[in-house]
Amino acid sequence: MATLIEANDIFFNPFEPKQQNRGIMLVEGVPFWMIKGFSRPQPSSGTIELPHINVLRKVKGKTTWGDVSLTLYDPIVPSGTQTMMEWFRLSHESVTGRDGYSDFYKKDITIQLLGPVGDIVEEWTLKGAFPTDLDFGSIDFGSEGALEIGVTLSIDFAILQF
Repeated sequence: MATLIEANDIFFNPFEPKQQNRGIMLVEGVPFWMIKGFSRPQPSSGTIELPHINVLRKVKGKTTWGDVSLTLYDPIVPSGTQTMMEWFRLSHESVTGRDGYSDFYKKDITIQLLGPVGDIVEEWTLKGAFPTDLDFGSIDFGSEGALEIGVTLSIDFAILQF
């Protein structure tokens, strides 16, 4: 029996990969142009082992979402350091030792990957994001370059919209 070839298999299919330098992260209170780079969400599912007679069966366990890393430029105005510390202080105030309510410090974040003409080709919504680690960098009098801020965001979960 002969295999029929579809018309779509014969003609050229255009291929345009998503590019690393075409992304926008939208965080309430942080100007998007201050964001230099970020990682996409990373889900991971554990396993549960179920022993049965002489075999071991596995089923899916709990799913966790890995931290999202973020790199910011640190401009003079508005200060990137001040912006991130204000968000961090919503979860912990170092002067008083007070910890905040999650309703205040957790934010929803949108990640958009753009196509070659600026159209949105992929969109993620990160739910319940908050900074767990801030790295304000170091000062080196022997070199030149802009200061950057490293941020680690913990998230509850992520939704791939499209």
